[in-house]
Amino acid sequence: MSGVRRARPWLGTIVDIRVDGVDTPRALRAIEAAFAEVASVHGLMSFHADDSDLARLRLAPAGTLVRVNARTYEVLDWSLRIAAVSDGAFDPTVAAALVERGVLPVPRSIFVPDAGACWRDIELLGGERVRLRKPLWLDLGGIAKGYAVDRAIEVLHAHGAIDACVNAGGDLRVAGARTERIAVRAADGGIFTALKLSDGAVATSSTVDARHLHGASHKLADIGITVSVVAANCMVADALTKIALAGDAAAHAALAVFGAQAWMHRVADGWHKLDRAA
Repeated sequence: MSGVRRARPWLGTIVDIRVDGVDTPRALRAIEAAFAEVASVHGLMSFHADDSDLARLRLAPAGTLVRVNARTYEVLDWSLRIAAVSDGAFDPTVAAALVERGVLPVPRSIFVPDAGACWRDIELLGGERVRLRKPLWLDLGGIAKGYAVDRAIEVLHAHGAIDACVNAGGDLRVAGARTERIAVRAADGGIFTALKLSDGAVATSSTVDARHLHGASHKLADIGITVSVVAANCMVADALTKIALAGDAAAHAALAVFGAQAWMHRVADGWHKLDRAA
């Protein structure tokens, strides 16, 4: 039985979904449901949309309890875990710094973000409630795309599509027994084709612009670096690429904590594997 494949523009890229091993009508129903889930994640966690959960959080006075969607809450929970493991190298509160550099547009907000705010100022309470201890702007661009890929896979599974692949422009997850050969394009156009993936995820990020910042120091990552991370799920792989690009030693510890593997490409020395902390 041949696979069924569809692609649509979402998450600022093209999301490609392939389902194998089920009849075409069932595969198409599963794919439609997966795209609907991707659209939900996109809308909830968009920095640009005025009706997203992130917009509601930055419009609320500091200390206010804001109830968010369970998906947003889950991503924030994982963001704080990863921030703690990386000692702040990954930080979802860098939006103000990205706005200052012109990477993100100035959002609608009546509050000036506190320059000293960081991930520790995000408080997660029961019932999907969030409280920001200081005025701050959240950007989940470093993790939400990977989460959307994971959610798409979960929805496909719920619809009986066990063997599947979801690719969102560098964030990719394979489910089932089939092994995929992944070609990764480096920032300078070089290609690394040695990655083989089965029932796992890979995320790739490159510093082709000034978007990537060290969460704690706000130092810009060097231009021309590409990082690919292989992990059990795409959300973690996506976030870990940002830590590795930040050039922080915490990347090695984070890889070990999540059982992930990473490869880095620099123009000067090509591809090499990053060691995990002992």
